[in-house]
Amino acid sequence: MKPIRIFISSVQKEFAAERATLRDYLRGDALMRRFFEPFLFEELPAADRRADEVYLEEVEACDLYLGLFGDDCGYQDTDGVSPTEREFTRATDLSKHRLIFVKGADDDAKHPRMQALIRRAGDELIRRRFTTGAELLAAVYAALVQVLEDRELIRVGPFDGAACANATMADLDEEKMRRFTREARRARGFPLAETATATELLTHLNLLDDGRPVNAAMLLFGRTPQRFLISSEVKCAHYHGVDVAKPIPSYQVYKGTAFELVDQAVDFVLSKINLTVGTRAASAQAPVTYEIPPEVVREAVVNAVAHRDYTSHGSVQVMLFADRLEVWNPGALPPSLTLAKLRQPHGSVPANPLLAEPMYLVKYIERMGTGIRDMIRRCREAGLPEPTFALTDGFVVTTKRAVGMTLADQPESQPESRPESKPLSLEARVLSLLVKEPLSKSELSSRLGHKAISGRLNEVVRLLLAEQNIEMTIPDKPKSRLQKYRLTSSGAARLKRLGEGGLA
Repeated sequence: MKPIRIFISSVQKEFAAERATLRDYLRGDALMRRFFEPFLFEELPAADRRADEVYLEEVEACDLYLGLFGDDCGYQDTDGVSPTEREFTRATDLSKHRLIFVKGADDDAKHPRMQALIRRAGDELIRRRFTTGAELLAAVYAALVQVLEDRELIRVGPFDGAACANATMADLDEEKMRRFTREARRARGFPLAETATATELLTHLNLLDDGRPVNAAMLLFGRTPQRFLISSEVKCAHYHGVDVAKPIPSYQVYKGTAFELVDQAVDFVLSKINLTVGTRAASAQAPVTYEIPPEVVREAVVNAVAHRDYTSHGSVQVMLFADRLEVWNPGALPPSLTLAKLRQPHGSVPANPLLAEPMYLVKYIERMGTGIRDMIRRCREAGLPEPTFALTDGFVVTTKRAVGMTLADQPESQPESRPESKPLSLEARVLSLLVKEPLSKSELSSRLGHKAISGRLNEVVRLLLAEQNIEMTIPDKPKSRLQKYRLTSSGAARLKRLGEGGLA
């Protein structure tokens, strides 16, 4: 980014020390030197040019005019006008951003022309007064920070509440917003009607900044959120071993809204971990159990997407190893929380409050700070060790897989043993679910523990149809909303060959 050039006014000897102090501070402070470059007239090399021409050209070239008004105007030209007056006039005529600092609280002792200049400046903008060099430095710093805030070069509020750069309402998907409103009404009694306009919804959720969508709005409802927030994607990798190593057997980079990212990442994990199908001893439907409870997977992914640092260039990473699941996000705990406090009752402290609220409204997250303890409880109930949490260049949640557990990993208190069962592929899971009754894709997705119908499920259904292992209940209308799928004799035989014939 090109630095903001500041013309520090006045060749008055009265302010020689203050101007040098300002120059050195602006070039030495880590924040100031990143955005500003000060100019002092006396730093120009000797040249065969008139001084008044040179300093006025520099005023024209500057981005910001910083005027120091004291007791005297300094020398005056043949027209009786001082350089300070001409600088201010030129900056005003060119509509430059002007910051004026007046020395002293009383103007009675000042030169009449300086009094007139101060009155003129007071009619056009807000001035700041100072008495010491330290006061001037503090006032200039505060004014320049305000400049950076106004130009949206720095952020003082939460990232998700800042206007999304270059985004307009046309970059949001109204159908996604209607689906959200419908689901939020069903899940939490959301007060807006489904017929509410996009502006009404975003206003209600505080997702507009002066009519522009904020970052949270883009993350929740954007047509292509990664066009504006490139690192908001989720990277998923599946390793057969216990270390990060190439080649990676399965690697996906998911893009989309926060809701879509969560659904896709959770589906990635659930499609790769082992699933067991028990007997029908207790009910007509065979129990289906994942080696890691889906709620634990979902909570880890949701937390990573909702609470990450979106100013970071890093992406959320979901890594499934032979012995564990790791979910990493570029973020940190809020100051009020520690790793130890996470395991205790604690309040909800969202890193991105405007992003978290809509996710709460559709039950992706809870607001009571109970998510971590729910993960711990569900892991215990599943006979898994408690998940671990670490801060290593980000926040990492690690959950042990049942297949990778050693004797030392086993919790002290084990739940009651389950019926003998063995892992199933997604293909076998679908076939086994269709043993008792025909099911639609959405019903299959729900019983598999998925939030939405995944691309992988669609692929498996197409494959099973092609091999005549399943068939449509309404073959004449393949795209009917009432379409379901039932197991064929060929499919039952295939299921038996896969070692699950006892389910029929």
